[in-house]
Amino acid sequence: MTNNLKRVYSSIILTPLSLFIIIDGSIIFTIFVFLCAIIAIFEWLKMNSNIFLKISGLLFIIFSFYSVHQIRNINDTDNLHYFLIIFSICVASDIGGFVIGNIFKGPKLTMISPKKTYSGMIGSFIFSILLIYILSNFILNYKENFDLNFYFFVILVSAISQLGDLTISFFKRKSNLKDTGNLIPGHGGILDRLDGMIFVFPIIYIYNYLI
Repeated sequence: MTNNLKRVYSSIILTPLSLFIIIDGSIIFTIFVFLCAIIAIFEWLKMNSNIFLKISGLLFIIFSFYSVHQIRNINDTDNLHYFLIIFSICVASDIGGFVIGNIFKGPKLTMISPKKTYSGMIGSFIFSILLIYILSNFILNYKENFDLNFYFFVILVSAISQLGDLTISFFKRKSNLKDTGNLIPGHGGILDRLDGMIFVFPIIYIYNYLI
């Protein structure tokens, strides 16, 4: 089985499972976030030998997963929708970059991650916008709340998610690693799968709740 097929099958299983855990929002969600944080910390410490990077990355990951938990649980109903929107943008951005990048290929975006292309970057933005358009018009029925400013927010979240992906790719390249782990077939480790979200959620949390 090719790596791409493993990636697709893993996504088919993990996406509905993750949505169930997020929507449930009970102790199961708390345990899930805690376990993901522990694995991400282990992967980060294993990937870096520099003590400053180890400590700063450790603190960042702890705050990142704390922000994930808080955004989901600060206000149960409203924040569930908000959380799902952010989660959906990150997932769509990742899928768009993978699909469009593999179809059109083209010039490389950066040497940090040789597989990243300009077409993939554009695909990330397009998929994010399309998904939110579908959510707002046909699923959540939030048409009045999804104005031009919100679509700017979608692009911003997608951009942060892509930068998070590139950041983890930089440290993997620096450590001569292909993946941060092998927990998820076709994806690698937790940091490989959640690299964009790990950067998106703390920034959203800081902006919305601490500033």
